[in-house]
Amino acid sequence: MPSGSSPKRERQYEHIKESAEDRGESTKRAKEIAARTVNKERARSGESKTASKSSTQDMSSSERGGRRSHSGSQGPTYDQLYAEAQRRNIHGRSSMDKAQLKRALNSK
Repeated sequence: MPSGSSPKRERQYEHIKESAEDRGESTKRAKEIAARTVNKERARSGESKTASKSSTQDMSSSERGGRRSHSGSQGPTYDQLYAEAQRRNIHGRSSMDKAQLKRALNSK
């Protein structure tokens, strides 16, 4: 955890890390999951100095986890696919839906 984190974020980090380990994740992976989740929540609530667009405008980590636990993993979000298509400079990406972005990324 970053220095100066609130006690609430420290507890949140430990809870997420322990839950990931209980699910069978390695300690290293559990720490990564916990850190990313807590950092996203800090960005969403204005507690961090910098924040990415996906951290502030995407759905919250808890909402995403809830959706995945009920409907199964849907893979990367549209925004994540779009960002990857942008990084790879895929032409026509702005008019593509999620399925088209997946196909375009898989073909390159």
